[in-house]
Amino acid sequence: MPVTSTTVRTVIESPRRAERTARKETRLRALDGLRLIAALMVAAYHYGGRGGEVTAAWGSSPTVQFPTLHEYFAYGCLGVQIFFVISGFVICMSGWGRPLKSFFASRAARLLPAYWAAVLLVTAVFALPVVAYQAVSPSDALVNLTMLQQPLGVDRVLGVCWTLWAEVRFYALFALCVVLPGATRQRVIMFCAGWTLAAVIAEAADEPLLDLVLMPEYAPFFIGGVGLYLVHRDRRDAYGWGIVGVSWLIGQHYAVQNLWRAPSPDAFANRTSFGIILVVTVGFVAVAAIALGWLNRADWRWLTVAGALTYPFYLVHEHLGWVVIKTLHQDLYLSSWATFAVTIGSMLLLAWLLNRYVEKPLTPRLRTALTKMR
Repeated sequence: MPVTSTTVRTVIESPRRAERTARKETRLRALDGLRLIAALMVAAYHYGGRGGEVTAAWGSSPTVQFPTLHEYFAYGCLGVQIFFVISGFVICMSGWGRPLKSFFASRAARLLPAYWAAVLLVTAVFALPVVAYQAVSPSDALVNLTMLQQPLGVDRVLGVCWTLWAEVRFYALFALCVVLPGATRQRVIMFCAGWTLAAVIAEAADEPLLDLVLMPEYAPFFIGGVGLYLVHRDRRDAYGWGIVGVSWLIGQHYAVQNLWRAPSPDAFANRTSFGIILVVTVGFVAVAAIALGWLNRADWRWLTVAGALTYPFYLVHEHLGWVVIKTLHQDLYLSSWATFAVTIGSMLLLAWLLNRYVEKPLTPRLRTALTKMR
């Protein structure tokens, strides 16, 4: 999930001279807003669209707390797929014309400070005697600081960190195949085509190592975002549109395959295949509208703040949200809706504090230190 700066290069170019054209810097604030919407979708899913630990926080199933809306909240998990589309767009922008060291420094400096703070904060809160949830062991908590806990089979401190592992693998593939040799339109097209074909082969081969590296179920969303960046550079780019179309077709297949289940009275919520396809389509269309400049009028400064809060909010909202929900609903007897709203608000406030006192001072320092390393 972790998409970063949405300062993008708006390009006015002829198809034959795409690589030589001067670029005008602008900011797509609508992309910041879309990131926050995707994060709020995931939060709605974690608070009211699934069972598990949040049931203990509410004191009963969210189906009881939200008798009708829990069926809609269940689609909130697709906010992750929308994040991945945005990530493909932004990472392609970020890596274009940038040397590998600078690309690495930018990604590491943007991800790690808030992540480290979130891991330490959640570990500390879960270690409190008054908190009913079990903390991971000290050894596992230390491994979590590397962001490699999932492949190492270590218990996770942050429930959402599995998406960061997918993002890291995407960064590595893009860095090796595009940033290292130097980004060009042709190289990006070949990267998208090659990854799409390799991911399909990995699915057919059913080989765990290939699945680990090529991520067949998530690749279409990253690739679709990269294709949309090509469209942003030149809206007449037929190859870019082709990449987007194929990615959407394959992506909706994986989303339905992984998230749809046959209707059952025992299921928490029955997502329909139509609903899943609709949410995936809306995600692609929203990023496409931004790429094409249709939402350039959404240039409000508060959207930049929303974008800055998205990543720290995403990191802390799930597990700390359980603690807040239990306190407000079971201990203070707030209504379900008041608890839901106050929990979202408190997590946004915490995200602001992390952005203000962790990310803003540490991100530029870490970026500078990594850039200067030999």
